[in-house]
Amino acid sequence: MPRPRCCRRISGMPSVPLFKPAGVPARSLEVIVMTLDELEAVRLADLEGRYHEEAAARMGVSRATFGRILDAARRKVAAALVGGRALRIEGGPVAVAPRGGFRCRWGRRGGPEPGRAGRPPEEENR
Repeated sequence: MPRPRCCRRISGMPSVPLFKPAGVPARSLEVIVMTLDELEAVRLADLEGRYHEEAAARMGVSRATFGRILDAARRKVAAALVGGRALRIEGGPVAVAPRGGFRCRWGRRGGPEPGRAGRPPEEENR
């Protein structure tokens, strides 16, 4: 039996869960299902232009896992575009960020400042 997938962090739910070619009824199309973590990987890597290591940290997965998620997502998007299929976005092992985003253990958004990873904030009156 395969190991269960760990929960991946995403920034939010998509506003539109289904994309399809114009002028073709959805019921007559083959549907390709893309998971929410795959959509988040495409958003981080292709839309925001983040490096894999940074994007993987934001999703809470390893860099290699992020690469596999992104590869699967890109294949699904290409298959939908080239084959004229519908693309439905749903499911997957994900945790949606609260409204203000994920917080690190010191209460700031997005984690520690660059170059300060793993260190608590310094006192202001030192």
